[in-house]
Amino acid sequence: MNIAIIGAGGVGGYFGACLVKAGFEVTFVARGEHLQAIQRDGIFVKSIHGDFATGPVRATDRITGLANPDLLIVCVKAWQINGIRDDIAKIIHPGSIILPLQNGISAADELSAATGRSFVLGGLCRIISKIESPGIIHHIGIEPYIVFGELDRSQSERLIILKKVFEQAKISCRVSDDIEADLWKKFIAICVSGLLAVARANYGEIRTIPETREMMISLLQEVYDLAIRIGVHIEDDFVAKTVAFIDTYPTDSTSSLTRNVWDGKPSEIEYQNGTVVRLALQYGVDVPVNRFVYHCILPMEQRARLMTARSTG
Repeated sequence: MNIAIIGAGGVGGYFGACLVKAGFEVTFVARGEHLQAIQRDGIFVKSIHGDFATGPVRATDRITGLANPDLLIVCVKAWQINGIRDDIAKIIHPGSIILPLQNGISAADELSAATGRSFVLGGLCRIISKIESPGIIHHIGIEPYIVFGELDRSQSERLIILKKVFEQAKISCRVSDDIEADLWKKFIAICVSGLLAVARANYGEIRTIPETREMMISLLQEVYDLAIRIGVHIEDDFVAKTVAFIDTYPTDSTSSLTRNVWDGKPSEIEYQNGTVVRLALQYGVDVPVNRFVYHCILPMEQRARLMTARSTG
């Protein structure tokens, strides 16, 4: 199977390296010094489960330079999807599978607008990882796994094939019979990232201080209530389960959105708390904590995007 990893950051770099290690033909799409390091030395993964290196691998900075990929795992930031989807549409063949692993709930729909819905699966992953330095991925916490499923909830042959690929690479995975619900479950949990950014706190701090823990739980409950109002099927005790899961995160861990806001970089805020605020207005659900978080980050987000546009313009 010819596999393309579009975005070789903490997520794509880690899972792509696992696929290379298992012997699959993998090409990475990356940029800048990270791309150069991958082309020269491959990817080195520092992991809580043991370090490993891929050795030299194929890598490019052009999606259109990929040759007829059978599987495209899309790992760029959620806000970057619209900018690359037309290039993805140019390189797929009739049997191609597109698996987006973005935070949020809109990636599959945004990709489908360019490629057609039949190519795209719904997907998500759980892992705390980041680029530590060019060519080096640091897996900091959480047992990595991938969940994927057909957008129409059908059980297809390609789901079986993809599951075998991940199992061969020793990547924990699950085929979902309701990928919409699974996407929302992750979405609910990741919206805490914005609260971390506003509080300038890690998960350990946010969950142990009574006042911020209460805010965290309220934020989760708001997103859960919104999901139920929309008609997503999620179990009644999901918020309690999510809090218990967050309590297992490494004390000093954060999220990519949190770090991006702190570093003055564009973030996924529009695809997390911003999406909550917009959908809540549409469905008549009150989300005061999410609205507070979103509006606090919005000026920083606008500043970051303006600075990025000036530096690249």
